[in-house]
Amino acid sequence: MTDLNRRHLLAGAAAIGAAAATGLRPTIADASVPPAGTQAPGFYRYKVGSIECTSINDGARTFPMPDKFVSNLSKEEALAAGEAAYMPKGMVTVPFNPQLINTGPKLVLIDAGNGVANLEPSKGAVGRTLQNLQAAGVDPKSIDVVLLSHLHPDHTNGIRLADGALAFPNAEIMVPGKDWEFWTSADNAAKAESNPMMKNYFANVKKTFDGLESKVTKYEWGKEVAPGITSIATPGHTPGHTSFAVASGDKKVLIQSDVTNIPEFFLRNPDWHVAFDNDPALAQETRHKFYDMAAAEKATVVGFHFTFPSVGHVEKDGAKYRLIPSAWNPTI
Repeated sequence: MTDLNRRHLLAGAAAIGAAAATGLRPTIADASVPPAGTQAPGFYRYKVGSIECTSINDGARTFPMPDKFVSNLSKEEALAAGEAAYMPKGMVTVPFNPQLINTGPKLVLIDAGNGVANLEPSKGAVGRTLQNLQAAGVDPKSIDVVLLSHLHPDHTNGIRLADGALAFPNAEIMVPGKDWEFWTSADNAAKAESNPMMKNYFANVKKTFDGLESKVTKYEWGKEVAPGITSIATPGHTPGHTSFAVASGDKKVLIQSDVTNIPEFFLRNPDWHVAFDNDPALAQETRHKFYDMAAAEKATVVGFHFTFPSVGHVEKDGAKYRLIPSAWNPTI
């Protein structure tokens, strides 16, 4: 029986190092096929009754953790949480995952990602929605509705191509009315001048939606916004932040948008405040209400910032919660 222990592993590593030093390469390095150097397309299909859904990976951004990434906690504690989740030391990784919902009558894209303009600057780390839609066999012209949960850049910028043209030229763009009212207010923009992040958000909304007013439909909470898709009030992250219930027959999935940012931090610790929340106290209250509901219903939950394919279940764990990722299903 093979005995694997630290001594054996270190001996193996030493042998590989000695082979390299003497010019002898391990057999694996003799392969004639060079490394691919690229990832596979990122899309994953799942069913909600008769509705076919597809999780579309827009990428993931890894960056040095800002001092106040968790605004009501010391950076040292936040860094410790990152290391406990096996993130690179001193860094934080945030994934992005729009959802494509084929209701039958309508093909609906919930959130549009960071946009292709970010592909080159990010070296392909984000802005991958269009190429992954293509890999999934979806023509952007066939999308009927782009349903935005809120108006932060990582959810809205994908509606435009790098040259400013519309990425989904035939789609109705639906936005939460409360978010539209907030982010298009000149008075609110003026009040945000002293906050660089908020100033950028207001400027981005203005730039992204300039000239698109006639294509924008404002929706309310608690309404069926597309066949089988109902809007759920989950404010705090932004004033009009919205989640969605996708239902067919007796099946339902909760698309939580940004109720939590990365779950390793803010689902596990619902009282932590992420820097991007507009009203941190309200966002904290919303997290508890939403996850209490999801846990009680044993509902499938999809998170924009969950690790791809971003589908799982939420369980209560005392005053906290934990995410149980769904097993990868090779069939639909």
